[in-house]
Amino acid sequence: MLKEKIMNVRMLNGAAVIAVGLTMNMAVTSCGGDAQQQQAPAPEIATMTVALGNAENESVYPALIKGKTDIDIRPQVTGFITKVHVDEGQRVRKGQTLFTLDQVQYQAAVDNAAAAVNSAQTRLKTAQMTADTKRQLLDKNIISAYEYQLADNDVQTARAALAQAQSSLVNARKNLAYTVVTAPSDGVVGTIPNREGSLASPSSAQPLTTISDNSKVYAYFSLTEKDLLEMTNGGTRPLATAIDSMPAVKLRLADGNIYPIEGKVATVSGVIDTSTGAASVRALFDNASGMLRSGSTGSILVPVNQENAILIPQKATYELQDRRFVYVVNDSNKVAATPITVQSLSDGKNFVVTSGLKPGDRIAVEGVGTKVKDGMVISPVDAAAQAQPEAAAQQQQAQ
Repeated sequence: MLKEKIMNVRMLNGAAVIAVGLTMNMAVTSCGGDAQQQQAPAPEIATMTVALGNAENESVYPALIKGKTDIDIRPQVTGFITKVHVDEGQRVRKGQTLFTLDQVQYQAAVDNAAAAVNSAQTRLKTAQMTADTKRQLLDKNIISAYEYQLADNDVQTARAALAQAQSSLVNARKNLAYTVVTAPSDGVVGTIPNREGSLASPSSAQPLTTISDNSKVYAYFSLTEKDLLEMTNGGTRPLATAIDSMPAVKLRLADGNIYPIEGKVATVSGVIDTSTGAASVRALFDNASGMLRSGSTGSILVPVNQENAILIPQKATYELQDRRFVYVVNDSNKVAATPITVQSLSDGKNFVVTSGLKPGDRIAVEGVGTKVKDGMVISPVDAAAQAQPEAAAQQQQAQ
């Protein structure tokens, strides 16, 4: 019994020693972890110093492209189409035949009018001969002046009938000429909805086709009333002067590519649409290759150059509850989330800051929203210096 008690005491002492040892070991381990955590180096984060510079952005406006002239081709007489001489998309010259209408009835009208002219000419000759004879008889006092006057009146009536017949002949020939529909200008043929056998009429709602002169095209877009006021400095300078001073504009096509030829803003409508609050603007582009077609769409890019602007990379910002923030680095290399406001215009890579930053401020441009957190201490690395070796390495790889 005594031996069992002694063994129990020894076991308890041993357990106590082990427990104390484990506790001391855990304490040492915990202290070592804290020390290691406190001694962890601050992460290297790329930063930049805010400075004033020139910002080159672009205002984007949806645009509708139209040919310099888009002429609806309509017949001036009614008739069935007997021949279509062109095809859709074909380039034509001024005066080239496009359509031929049934000419039978109009040719018959010309023949009838010509016959009427011949008849009227014969009647005039007969009346003139009669009047000349009666003039001789009047001179010899064989007939009275009344009889001669009647004969002379017949001459005037026959002359008027001839003029009327000649006018009818001109009109009939014009109608016959209208059966051959020609191109009023150089251009490209549009859609041809009606073919041979279809009835064409001046009153038809749908034209025979459209001829578009695409040697130059107009790109129509809209400027708001606010845009117009900014262009004219609040109305202090004429709009025409503002238009002349506008830089060349670019056209982004529907596939996202930029049209290789720059255009020029030509006119701004003098009336603001009350339903949209915008004025129609027209930019002119050369189109010798015919690449641009009437009815196409795109976007007009108007360059906006600003001097003494604060420009920062978009990747240096993040959004939170509809507000935009940057991480400003203080003298102790501690970052602080700072709200800023930026312009709506951007080049897709940078923002123009209008408030929240000033020249000389340092901001983090790496790890924003991921590695960098508000209040943490970082080891700043100059972003410009960091970019140089990376660019050189990429250039060597490309070679």
